[in-house]
Amino acid sequence: MERLFITGIGTDVGKTLVSAILTEALQADYWKPVQAGLTPTTDAATVRELVQNTVSHFWPERHRLQLPASPHAAAAVEGITLRPADFQLPTTDNHLLVEGAGGLLVPLAPGFLLADLAQQFDLDVVVVSRNYLGSINHTLLTLEALQARGLRVRGLVFNGEPTPATEDFIAQHTGVPIMPRVLFEPEVTPTVVSRYAAEFRAWFGL
Repeated sequence: MERLFITGIGTDVGKTLVSAILTEALQADYWKPVQAGLTPTTDAATVRELVQNTVSHFWPERHRLQLPASPHAAAAVEGITLRPADFQLPTTDNHLLVEGAGGLLVPLAPGFLLADLAQQFDLDVVVVSRNYLGSINHTLLTLEALQARGLRVRGLVFNGEPTPATEDFIAQHTGVPIMPRVLFEPEVTPTVVSRYAAEFRAWFGL
């Protein structure tokens, strides 16, 4: 049974798209523990719209915060302090995908980072990387932070147009499993997600 925590090397690297693809590929349940920013839509609503199977269950967020900002700041505006005890994994017999917020070291509260939540859940981690100036550094730092915390990396997804020099270096330097690539898509539709899902199903041996 796959139980995966999806994180990215930063914001807007394609984490929600990859979450939708993996949810469809595994027909998994999906959960976003913290949503910061409710307009024009939420990540959970986006994934739900892109997933076509009838098996996946979409669990409600533990915290839905209005402000599109770092969760610790968005929570403070509403007079809320996020605490580790707030979060319990959904109880399900299905595969489970948990989507993080931003990058691995995003603060949820003073002394409480997203990495701490990933460690609390003890799930295998999927890291989403996208090529930009500095992305090698951000990818390696994310992977080192996971290793330092004893968290298992299930795989690394490169999102966007291929950049062989960057990707080959990261793969050779880290030795982490490389999952199927997700290309830039001018329009993301359920059909597009389904096409990628077939590649990921094959990667998982399903």
